[in-house]
Amino acid sequence: MDKNTATQLPAPGLPAPGLSTTGLFDHCLTDEGLAWLWALLDSGRYEVRAPEEAALLCFAWLVRAGETGAAAALVEEIRPFAGEVRFAPHPADQPVPGADDVHVRTVGEVAAALARRGPRPGIEAQHEALTVWRPFEDELLDHWLRAGAATGQDSGEGAALLARYRRLAAAHTRCTKHLDPKSNPAVLRRALEERVAGRELTPRLAGLLRHAVASMVARRGRPGSPEHTRLRRDQARQADRPAHHDLAALVLRRLAPLDASRGLADVGPLIGPVTAEEAGESGLPAGTVVPASVRAAVTAARSAPLDTLLEHGLIPSAEVLGEVAEQLVAAHTARGYADASLRTLMAATYRARRGRRYPLWWTPEHHERITGLPWVRAVAPWAADPVEQARSTLRMLGEACVRAFPGAGLPNLPVRALSGLARLAEVPVPFAAEPLADPYGGTADPAALAAARTAAGLLRGTVYERYHGIDYAAVRGLTDAQDGAGFARLCAERAGRAGVTGLPGRTGPLPVSDAAVVEQARILTTSNLATLVVHAGVTPRGGWDGVARGAFAAATGPAATGKSTACAWRQLLFHLALCDADEQARVLTWIEAEAARLPARAAARIAERLAGLRLAAAAVR
Repeated sequence: MDKNTATQLPAPGLPAPGLSTTGLFDHCLTDEGLAWLWALLDSGRYEVRAPEEAALLCFAWLVRAGETGAAAALVEEIRPFAGEVRFAPHPADQPVPGADDVHVRTVGEVAAALARRGPRPGIEAQHEALTVWRPFEDELLDHWLRAGAATGQDSGEGAALLARYRRLAAAHTRCTKHLDPKSNPAVLRRALEERVAGRELTPRLAGLLRHAVASMVARRGRPGSPEHTRLRRDQARQADRPAHHDLAALVLRRLAPLDASRGLADVGPLIGPVTAEEAGESGLPAGTVVPASVRAAVTAARSAPLDTLLEHGLIPSAEVLGEVAEQLVAAHTARGYADASLRTLMAATYRARRGRRYPLWWTPEHHERITGLPWVRAVAPWAADPVEQARSTLRMLGEACVRAFPGAGLPNLPVRALSGLARLAEVPVPFAAEPLADPYGGTADPAALAAARTAAGLLRGTVYERYHGIDYAAVRGLTDAQDGAGFARLCAERAGRAGVTGLPGRTGPLPVSDAAVVEQARILTTSNLATLVVHAGVTPRGGWDGVARGAFAAATGPAATGKSTACAWRQLLFHLALCDADEQARVLTWIEAEAARLPARAAARIAERLAGLRLAAAAVR
């Protein structure tokens, strides 16, 4: 199909199929075309795959708002490109995601993950064992129980069993336990081979045979006995369960008709049991439940407000929160528009992108390009002040990071998003991304100096300063002087690396690969938390005492490691420092009570830190 041909589905109210982009553009300017665009605006059943595909929807919105002059000016500005660019949206069966909705994975990403699921060797081997080798072992055992261990020529039944074993071994190669010469079934086969050959069993082999028969009967019962029948029935039922990759393929077929670039407003129908119709088509038993691993993969594409995804654990870390930052920026920017349909349209415009998805595709430059598009400029009077909106978005994203992951630092992915928003919000201080130093010279990055200066102003005289033994006057002097080398030396000294040197001719570097030195840099900069509080105005929902408790839980939880505990404890000290006196006292009392209930290993891991916290809190009081 020619690139200028617009693909349309024949349906009432839609433009005729096969229209060129010019024809589609002209159609949308007619009364019939406007009615179609207004219906799309109201229903939300459209796709904006690239920002320019929102242009005529903006035109239709302006006309309906009575802004005919602005609408006419927009048409005249974009008309010269109508033969090359599609300015109309694509109709869709499902509504465009709401302005507040975000998702961790797209339908296309989930489908690709499910398509990669193939048979698992271990599961396939287990299935073969239950359906092939266990029944054969039962026949062997039954034969010996009937024949006994008498010497002499074996009947044709034994020869037939051995012949069948050879056929099974050639055809079924996943399960190899039957090849173990020490296994009971191997002993039964070896003895049978001797009998079929007409040889007398050696005393050792006869003893092994008696032991193998007795062991198999003791473990599972005699073949045909009630207990043995019950066991084999349960195993057969287990073997009859569909393989996970077959159910993943079924869910993949359910996903096929959906837009691969979106999330899922409702995942329920996609992860429900196998229907009767699907059973007839696939051969899977009707009513079979989709396994948890497949359900989890599909649920990752759920599209909902951020708080909903956090509540259901669909955003498990600050890194993943950074991945959805692009959508959060789009959603929050769209909130500034007064009209609901315009909010949804602007959110779709900001989300629109070409090609593959990758983390944090959003940048300030991208944002500025979007706001500079003629149709976005045309509806800008109905948007909030862009600087104020950027500040609001910055607070929202920062608050989400602190509240949702109180014991985790800020990884680089969300830091880059915060930095971009800070520039749009005209925040005077940048956010510091790691590494916090020049990897060649080792001097501290200017952003790290700014973060440390902010922390010095916020935390002087607090439990944070006391616990970490920080001389904030010295920190303030170094940062005021923009002394990156001096700040690096201070970090090295605090880490006990006073003798560390860098490249020839340079003094006092900050070795970016030295974990102890970098940790001191994180302590002095608070990993951007002070910047969030002072310059972005972040205050967590539920208060600083709530996130302090969350940080303690992260430091002492079953999944905590030495590294994560150190990070969570640093976060705890920061949160505690911003509590007022009464809140701080209540949190400390709570921490003491929780610490007394910890398992021995967790208690030992924080014992020294807890003692230091007690001393620091007492000194502040």
